[in-house]
Formats: sequence, C-alpha cells, structure tokens
Amino acid sequence: MEKLYDLVILTDKRYLKDSKTNAYKHNVYYEDDLVKQALDSLGIKTLRLAWDDPNFDWSTTKAVLFRTTWDYFDRFEEFSNWLTQVSKLTRLINSENLIRWNIDKHYLQDLKTNGVNIAETYFIEKKDTRSLNDIHNHLGWNETVLKPCVSGAARHTYKLNEKTIGAHEHIHRELIEKEAMMLQPFQFNIVSQGEISMMVFNGQFTHAILKKAKAGDFRVQDDFGGSVHPYSPSKAEIEFSEHAVKACPELPIYARVDIFTDNNGEIALSELELIEPELWFRNYPEAASVLAKAIKEQLL
Repeated sequence: MEKLYDLVILTDKRYLKDSKTNAYKHNVYYEDDLVKQALDSLGIKTLRLAWDDPNFDWSTTKAVLFRTTWDYFDRFEEFSNWLTQVSKLTRLINSENLIRWNIDKHYLQDLKTNGVNIAETYFIEKKDTRSLNDIHNHLGWNETVLKPCVSGAARHTYKLNEKTIGAHEHIHRELIEKEAMMLQPFQFNIVSQGEISMMVFNGQFTHAILKKAKAGDFRVQDDFGGSVHPYSPSKAEIEFSEHAVKACPELPIYARVDIFTDNNGEIALSELELIEPELWFRNYPEAASVLAKAIKEQLL
C-alpha cells in the first residue's frame, strides 16, 4: 500500500487551530508550523493531527512525529494503548522504545549508571506502606520535592519540609496506591539561578533557554508563572547535554535536556524530555530545519 503522507505531526485537539487571543495556543501552533514548513521545504509531505483523531488511518503515513501531545499524561492508559496500536502501523519519532523508557522517571537511574550526573533521587515504589516522615528520617533529608514517576506539567509536585510533610501524608497515601513516586532533595539553585533547557537534535546541541520560577515558587514551568529568558550556555553545559542524550538506549532525533547547578555546585540533569517537549523553536527557528533534516535522513 502506497503511503499518502511522509509524516504526521502530532498535537492534541486543543491546539489544532491558531488563536489570535490566546498567546499560549498561538505559540504552540506557531512552533508546530515552523516544523511543518521546514519539513515541507525538504519535500516531505506532512499533515498535522491530534494524536487521538478517531478517523485517521495511521497506516497511511510513513512516520509520526510527537510534538505537542500535551494531554497524554492526563490520559495515560488511553495514550499507552494507542501507542501500542500505532507502533504496529507506522514509525514513531522518537521511537516507541525511547518513549516507553522516557515516560517513567526511573530512566534517571539508567542515565546515572551511564555516567550522567542526575539530581539525587529516591524512588518510592507503588504500594510502599511507609509514611513520608519515615522515608525522610531514613534518608536524613529535611527539605525535599515529591512527584510521580509518570508526570508532566508539575502534576502532583509538592515541596516538603518538617512543617508541611504531615499535611501531605494523605495525598501521598492515595498516590502511592496507584503509582510510583520519587523524592529529591530540594535544589536551592533552581530557585536562585533557574533551570536551563538545552535543545539537542540527533545528538547536536542547537540552542538553550533559561527558565526561572516566579517569586515565592519553586516550579519553573510557565503554567505556574515561570518566566523564560535567552541563554548562552557554557562549553561544559553543551558537552553535558550532548553526553546525556548519547547515554540513552538509542540516539533520540530530538531531546530537551533540562539541567541546573546542584547543591554540590555541579551541573546536573533534572529531566530528559524525549516524548513531547516544548523545544522553543520560536526562540531559534533555525532549529526546525535541523530537526527536519534529521527526520529526512531517517525516512530515506
């Protein structure tokens, strides 16, 4: 069967159309369009669709590119089932193997084993019956951040200390019955210096931005009032980000490497985003062409 499309760019239905009144939705549409234009310029026949489009035959495209599927973690079971089915019909970029690996934050331990300095992390497995207080006493940690191992947009992310830990025991008990959680020492430099997002395509760094939390918060995401600033990374930061990507089970076509200065003064990885990261093409449109060329090589 001849394929009708070379590539489908995946979004979620909230972002299918541009918006003149909502800057956030406009940015999503604009960045996806930069990628589409770059692909079109290379002769790659593209279409942009919601990942859960019920009417599209996924066998009619050579590949799908995950871009702004930002509802997947709220519909995880549905998304996971869809992923299984679509992977039988077409090629996924990044691959299903990488997506499955990256969905669960246990991947951090794999990267640590491969020589990447990560934020110190303690995993609390599903059904663990210990209290948060017991775990903190066991680790000797006083100020921490608790979050799910499968998450996004700071879902169920809580800052804990001896004054607030008791108030979070109930929500932790509810969450741990259903999913694994992770605990990390609070990283003070993220509050004072921010977090750096490094964009890496096919193993090559292209550009970076600096994310800062709003006053009184520790979450750098713009969902919580965080701000974004231009950033020129050091050679060491570039080398760190490229090394982190090459430490993956396979080389991703696209990656966002979120780094910061840890409590020991070292460059550390906070997260590696390989599924549907915001890649800040609007800050550096040339990166869309870098991605498009890497995709074309994969499709040849």
